[in-house]
Amino acid sequence: MNLIRKVCGSLANILGVFLCLTLAPANADTKISFALDWKFEGPSAPYFAAIDNGHFAAAGLDVEISPGKGSLDAIPKVATGAYPVGFADINSLIKFLDQNPGAPVTGVMMVYDKPPFAVIGRKSLGINGPDDLEGSVLGAPPPDGAWAQFPSFAKANGIDMDKITVEPLGFPTREPMLAEGKVDSVTGFSFSSYLNLVKLGVPEEDISTILMADYGLKLYGNAIIANTDFANENAAVLKAFLTAIAAGWIDAISDPTSAVASLIKRNPAADATLEERRLMLALSANVLTDNVKANGMGMVETERLKEAITQLGETYEFKGKPDVSLYFTDRYLPDGGFSLD
Repeated sequence: MNLIRKVCGSLANILGVFLCLTLAPANADTKISFALDWKFEGPSAPYFAAIDNGHFAAAGLDVEISPGKGSLDAIPKVATGAYPVGFADINSLIKFLDQNPGAPVTGVMMVYDKPPFAVIGRKSLGINGPDDLEGSVLGAPPPDGAWAQFPSFAKANGIDMDKITVEPLGFPTREPMLAEGKVDSVTGFSFSSYLNLVKLGVPEEDISTILMADYGLKLYGNAIIANTDFANENAAVLKAFLTAIAAGWIDAISDPTSAVASLIKRNPAADATLEERRLMLALSANVLTDNVKANGMGMVETERLKEAITQLGETYEFKGKPDVSLYFTDRYLPDGGFSLD
């Protein structure tokens, strides 16, 4: 927590300068609909903090946040213009653009520098690591971002997918099925599925979290995405929106309890203690990586993104030639991203 608070102050100073440069052109009371990837849980708290702490209002923005149904959910919403901005898995965005050439959507701010894609299993059911997956039953929701990347993870670890029984299931039944022992493991986001199992009464010492990024997956995770037609016509608005988003993350870093309180206003049925822990897991493992602390928040490295595309191509047959410039732009970020120095 001390490290998190230490990096927060310098990031706030950088944001203050960028805010002055970007807010002036934004129109007052500009309404923006923001599509999340998932329901209102701990990792979405920074966006609600940005509302309650006045960052969007200071930018002249009136932001409405909508829940999602999986990592792939926001991409078509933004591509069709139903939402100007969203939060989605950049790897799924790459595949979407390959399947829908010319679709007006791109990444504009990386949030999960290290993706939370994981296989979550139970040790009592024989799942301790990647080598235990062959011969087991894996529960996987078809729209799940982690499942979408599972073939790359399997290839990197020499896993024969034909030797795994894959059980398609819905998001609401994913963790309950694992808690009941009806599947041996599931794909999901590390911070979500793990704590959902804890909430269902599964002992923490019985849960194995196989984070794909620790086992050969070179990919980035979820990013803020934007409709490119909207972005081209409203560059100042988008810059101000991203600055407010970053300010919300600063608030969550420095005071996660207050950020989660903003979340609970929108999801009063949630357990505040559990959601704060979920937020902290996302911060420590996915957002505040060594790379982000050294090089800034929001950016992507072109060479790393190219490596990710190459890895995706090992298990996905691209219809066209991948073009890294289509998948992410730093045009709406400050130089070097939101620095943590």
